[in-house]
Amino acid sequence: TILAVTPEACKQVLMDDEGFVTGWPKATVTLIGPKSFVNMSYDDHRRIRKLTAAPINGFDALTTYLSFIDHTVVSTLRRWSSPDSGEFEFLTELRRMTFKIIVQIFMSGADDATMEALERSYTDLNYGMRAMAINLPGFAYHRALRARRKLVSVLQGVLHARRAAAAKGFTRSTAMDMMDRLIEAEDDRGRHLADDEIIDVLIMYLNAGHESSGHITMWATVFLQENPDIFARAKAEQEEIMRSIPATQKGLTLRDFKKMHFLSQVVDETLRCVNISFVSFRQATRDIYVNGYLIPKGWKVQLWYRSVHMDDQVYPDPKMFNPSRWEGPPPKAGTFLPFGLGSRLCPGNDLAKLEISVFLHHFLLGYKLTRTNPKCRVRYLPHPRPVDNCLAT
Repeated sequence: TILAVTPEACKQVLMDDEGFVTGWPKATVTLIGPKSFVNMSYDDHRRIRKLTAAPINGFDALTTYLSFIDHTVVSTLRRWSSPDSGEFEFLTELRRMTFKIIVQIFMSGADDATMEALERSYTDLNYGMRAMAINLPGFAYHRALRARRKLVSVLQGVLHARRAAAAKGFTRSTAMDMMDRLIEAEDDRGRHLADDEIIDVLIMYLNAGHESSGHITMWATVFLQENPDIFARAKAEQEEIMRSIPATQKGLTLRDFKKMHFLSQVVDETLRCVNISFVSFRQATRDIYVNGYLIPKGWKVQLWYRSVHMDDQVYPDPKMFNPSRWEGPPPKAGTFLPFGLGSRLCPGNDLAKLEISVFLHHFLLGYKLTRTNPKCRVRYLPHPRPVDNCLAT
């Protein structure tokens, strides 16, 4: 295995779809699914991405999702701040909130029992994805395999119900969600997605859509609280946006979101500092040179994003939380990789930033987080998080 730790090396590997294919570990491929993006060929990935990207990141899609995100964030913050709420695990509750949002987008109308079953299974699934693929009782991978089987069972049941209803001519009372779009999707050759393809794509999107958003939202909130000057500047921006909203407007719009310039810098700096997706994997299809070094055919390459984001040649004083470093021109390709790069850039990046920004907007305007253990140590697998899940009031 070769480690790619510089922006130049990461950029070359990520942009070369002929020289490098996906090379994720067995545990990740098995748990997320062989028909998911982590294991697809270039052609299959391009086909599925074309069918799913617009319904996730398109302007119309984001406009539709924003109303639900805004309502969910407002009601969740009110519930947390009620007098009888008491102490709670901020990260755990954030993950529940973001999971509710992503399930609504992909499987609108899912009942509480389905939501709870999916959420429990995803917790076990994540702990197994970066573990050794040891399928014995007591090991994280073994628990994760059981979690995947449960996820497949739940999603297959919903999928069968949707297909059966469509066959009988029933129409759903709610708008089309991602599962509906995947069922009806047809590429330019008239091919539809098989059930196993739909399920693996759903498992992948549902996992990415709540894990990363929940963790980044937590860390952004913590960083803002730890830096009063940055908090004040971000809050002032949100107050200015609120003053510009017409009295007749209900909730935020994408126009308001696009005015959150400094808050966008806060989110980008959090993504850089925290590195939720700290590594990616590729495999060389032929002998190939990267920065003058030969990578033999068949060898794996680990793209170490954390090293790039903490490179003091790229980011002076890299351990300092400094959103102002994002003022000016956008970063050079290969220097900022929270969502990857190239043809396999995360298709949900705009949705994730929208969700995080809406939460921070409302938090800044009316709330404060008091951590029970502000010096709590951090655990880094499967994602960076305080060991107490950010216990707070």
